[in-house]
Amino acid sequence: MVETIIGIDLGTTNSEVAVIENGKASIIPDQGCRILPSFVGVGDDGTVLVGEPARNQYKLYPDRTVKSIKRRMGEDVKVMLGGMPFTPQEISAIILKKLKEIAERHLDRTLRKAVITVPAYFSDAQRQATKEAGEIAGVDVIKIINEPTAAALAYESGQPGSRRILVYDLGGGTFDVSVVEMEEGVIEVRAGHGNNRLGGDDFDQKIVEHVLQCLREEHGIDGDLPARAMARIDRAAEAAKRVLSDHPFAKIEEEYLLERDGVPFHLAIEISRDEYEGMIAPFIEETLEAVHTALSGAGLVASQIEEILLVGGATRTPLVARRLQEEFGLVPRQEIDPDLCVAAGAAIQAGMIAGQEVSAVLVDITPYTFGTSAFDELDGLPSPHCYVPVIKKNTPIPVTKSEVFYTMFDDQETVIIQVFQGEERDARKNIKIGEFKVSGLSKAPAGNPIIARFELDRNGILQVTAVEKKTGLAGKITIDNAVSKFGTEEMAAARERVGALFGAGRAEPPPGHAHGTGAAVRHEFTKARALAEKAERMLEGASDEDREELVNLIEEINDAIARNDAAALSDPVEQLSEIIFYLES
Repeated sequence: MVETIIGIDLGTTNSEVAVIENGKASIIPDQGCRILPSFVGVGDDGTVLVGEPARNQYKLYPDRTVKSIKRRMGEDVKVMLGGMPFTPQEISAIILKKLKEIAERHLDRTLRKAVITVPAYFSDAQRQATKEAGEIAGVDVIKIINEPTAAALAYESGQPGSRRILVYDLGGGTFDVSVVEMEEGVIEVRAGHGNNRLGGDDFDQKIVEHVLQCLREEHGIDGDLPARAMARIDRAAEAAKRVLSDHPFAKIEEEYLLERDGVPFHLAIEISRDEYEGMIAPFIEETLEAVHTALSGAGLVASQIEEILLVGGATRTPLVARRLQEEFGLVPRQEIDPDLCVAAGAAIQAGMIAGQEVSAVLVDITPYTFGTSAFDELDGLPSPHCYVPVIKKNTPIPVTKSEVFYTMFDDQETVIIQVFQGEERDARKNIKIGEFKVSGLSKAPAGNPIIARFELDRNGILQVTAVEKKTGLAGKITIDNAVSKFGTEEMAAARERVGALFGAGRAEPPPGHAHGTGAAVRHEFTKARALAEKAERMLEGASDEDREELVNLIEEINDAIARNDAAALSDPVEQLSEIIFYLES
């Protein structure tokens, strides 16, 4: 029996869970609704509320409810929920746990593994935070894929022919655009761009600002409004946005919004689509700039795009399709519900991993350039801050790249490796995401070669290693959580807090682990998985004899992990390490 792996779209505004059933991706409903609002709250009796109940409560009790937590993923912050501080990972874990329960109830079986989507422009820290949220929720996140890529899978899986496709993904809190090429069932992301701080929530905020301006100008109501009143205005603004997708006008009406001198005040404002589109036009133009950046990254012009796919609920705004049609001369496709196609694509990818019959093959890319700094000429002057790209933006992943650098002084004993993310020639203008030191270098003349190796895995987690070529002396760093790191104790405490909210006597053991195995065994499983993935990337360049041995050892490791049998990992891991060392030397 093929193992069931679910696909999850963990969204800013809404989330969904899907699975392959009868050969097709199916969105799993909860009480008839296929969309779970990404709201988490605590009720009067202290019970956790997830989805529509939390969203309904937000209007009256915003202090007991959290929304749009996806925008805080990767930040080292706490948010208050029911008088207690929680990390973004913990709040997201509550949503994931609910989605897992929905799927288990529908399928009538226990589920442990999932593919989760993230915006293509999510940073390393945000991707790692998503994986941590899964672990807290008792979900083994076996793969993270980009949302536009998932959408392309949903639209194009099983479709014949070759096409160049633009995936325009405008969700509640993030925007991504990807240029995708499909040929003979292979889907390859050629280039991408976006903004993980732009989405439908910003459209809502423009309507909120319009309402507050009307209150000031027409009714003399100024200053900070009570939290409950603001929460009601927020909800009314979102409802008006949805109405304006299909109608030229929307009324924003809230009875007894607040009191003025002891007299109830009723809010009644009408907003036109023209007014609304005028408010959000700068946002749409910003997305079009990103579109052309992505096209340039793919080496294409607008006339070479053959299809446009609209993804994300905010693309229902008519201005989006109209502006894209003006730019490309194409009518964008939106036949799959834009709120659901990402989850469907995640389920297709999950089915592929589980060994189910899926006709599309996924090739993903890195949305960033990663590199380090070195001494070179910058703006006509010698500088130690010259950025040297190692893994370039839009490179298919997983990928491993190396560059050689040289010491600057005789008898130099130490080198400092700084790791950056960005495109600027001046490394200081890019984002510094890590740093480490290699000490004890051999006493050699200037020019001693140091090899910097950058390895980016399928989930966008980066490992950087620096090796002195002469001696093999090495140092390394894994950049999987550049902002906030969950240690073992913090992870256990987070699981306990989230488990307690769901009434659990104690938190579930980490996914993929036997009861009582502990952190040491968990670490062995993680190392074994990483080694197997590394071996998979070396299959293509290996000889027939080495390839056969690699495949056998990879299967042994995967089987041992599936059985939670840590003892069975020792021999195949040792043998595989020796072969990899031989192939790399």
